[in-house]
Amino acid sequence: MTSITRRTLLKTTAATGVAVAAPAILKASDALASSGTVNVFAWGDYVQDNIKDAFEKETGIKVNLSTYGSNDEAENKLRAAGGKGFDVVFPSVDTGPNYYKDDLLAPIDESKFKVDEVIPSIYRASINLGATNRGKRYLIPSDWGTEGMTWNAESNPDLKYGTISYGDMWTSDMAGKVALRQKSALISLAIYLDAIGEVKSDRAMDLYKSEEDCKRVFEAVTKYAIEHRQNVGAFWNNATEATAAFTDAGCTIGQTWDTTGILLHRETNPAWMYTMPKEGGLGWIDTMGIPSGAENVEQAYAFINFMLTPEAGGMFANNTGYNSAAVDADKHLNADQKAAFAMAYPDAEAIDNLWWWPAQTTFFSSLRTEYVEKFTNA
Repeated sequence: MTSITRRTLLKTTAATGVAVAAPAILKASDALASSGTVNVFAWGDYVQDNIKDAFEKETGIKVNLSTYGSNDEAENKLRAAGGKGFDVVFPSVDTGPNYYKDDLLAPIDESKFKVDEVIPSIYRASINLGATNRGKRYLIPSDWGTEGMTWNAESNPDLKYGTISYGDMWTSDMAGKVALRQKSALISLAIYLDAIGEVKSDRAMDLYKSEEDCKRVFEAVTKYAIEHRQNVGAFWNNATEATAAFTDAGCTIGQTWDTTGILLHRETNPAWMYTMPKEGGLGWIDTMGIPSGAENVEQAYAFINFMLTPEAGGMFANNTGYNSAAVDADKHLNADQKAAFAMAYPDAEAIDNLWWWPAQTTFFSSLRTEYVEKFTNA
């Protein structure tokens, strides 16, 4: 693993609750190569030993694993190599356009990819979120997760699913108690201020509408954030920092990735809770793509198809705490993961109301960086 990752490993593994047999991926009649090597470039906690070992045992294909800790790191390394050096990469779907502009990914050959293994609604949603370009698909959903509300129920006894809001982080009694990631907090603040009618933004989608609208919304929400800057007890930019904001910096509420709140609840104190705010959590989809310079293409498709089997999807979810995009992966979850899912998403509305990160535009990326710096340095 890289020393700093966006996400954190669960200390538990698939062995803690579910015994998973290696899924059957290749048969003697398959056209895919049943030997060779696949060079995988993934988030630090994505391809753990149980997944790697099961794939190698089933297929005879050796996995050479490299890891990264941010989308920027993955993009920059692949760009510097001209799309070469790796056979599978795991971009977040909204970063797809960053790869397309430099022809860093190869189109997906759906005759080699088992489309019906992906949850249909997520496969469809990914089309408009960055997985396609000029009518061709380049990215296949692999998993999804959220940013929502983490809070200490002992310190904040009145907060609960159904009423908890992004606005609860900005009240006057929260000085020094809030943990935030700036680049996400400005988005959730836009959603909140739109919901209460203070800053109209079409639920933050105006940030992607035009450069003029993007500036207007960012200017207003950043002004609000700076006016309430005293509420911030800690900024975070990776999983370690997010956890430390609560365990070391004294924060009692914040906006975090799902695993931060789930692991605090499971491993630190059950008083820590994680769920979706009433305005809707921020949803992300990570994907698998094949770099344009991949040398082991058949092995890459074997690996992708393996990751999307129900058994491997269950292993992945139990390992990481994220939600696999594989159909029926939920049937292979251990007890801890089932409980975490129920806490984060108590009903169907919690998922239906998610705000999925759209595909990035050039003006959005540059303006967000500008206003994040203003908020951070205020």
